[in-house]
Amino acid sequence: MKAFATMPAAALANIRYVLFDIDDTITEEGYLLPESFDTLWQLSRQGYITIPVTGRPAGWCDMIARQWPVSAVVGENGAFSFHNMHGKLSCLYHPDAPEPQANKVRLEAMAQRALRHFPGLRLAKDQPYRLFDVALDFAEEEPKLGLDVAGQVKAFCEAEGAVAKVSSIHVNSWYGNYNKLSMAEHVLTRLFAYNPQQDQASVLYFGDSPNDEPMFRHFSNSCGVANVRAYTELLEWPPAYVTEQPCGYGFAEACKRLLSVRAAG
Repeated sequence: MKAFATMPAAALANIRYVLFDIDDTITEEGYLLPESFDTLWQLSRQGYITIPVTGRPAGWCDMIARQWPVSAVVGENGAFSFHNMHGKLSCLYHPDAPEPQANKVRLEAMAQRALRHFPGLRLAKDQPYRLFDVALDFAEEEPKLGLDVAGQVKAFCEAEGAVAKVSSIHVNSWYGNYNKLSMAEHVLTRLFAYNPQQDQASVLYFGDSPNDEPMFRHFSNSCGVANVRAYTELLEWPPAYVTEQPCGYGFAEACKRLLSVRAAG
């Protein structure tokens, strides 16, 4: 990972789409930082397409699409996206997302087996607002179980035939052939004149943890906020760049440079 300060100005000048994770990428200890929110407004006012790409649930994404200065939001690790255009909230589902009701029964059964297997593991408090996945909390609230346990939970879910990804706070697990990357490209192409064969270098992606790895791998202009270093041993594909500061401070740091390049150009 190279320092974000070394990213060429010419590459920054080509950026049109700013995509980013939420937890521990624009937040700190669960709180959305003012530096991050101010940055989102600045990006929006300068005409960037801004899209959170998160593991958070449909209920949160509904609110984010309505109230944040973003172009759309991808939720539950790629199951869907919400966008608010001309005062109307619309939803796109991933083509490979399962039928929600039958999927919910299957997921709940798997989650209960995982909870019995791992003492101290619990459902995330936002689970009632989810449509397509289960979030198993290992670090959002106490007791914090650590990355070793998170890795074991991930392996348990995969042995059950599910997809599983470790974030900074949850192990998210789901049934279906989708991830953050495939849904991000789907919504960019459908709504924002993105050409996957030509426009990859016009995307700047920010993340902080292993569930961002498909994005880190695909986008040449990927950036981890400094706390991504805690997951170095778990990342086969780390981000190309890393900020000096952690969490939302790092996001604001990098976007300040992005905006300054546009202003100078």
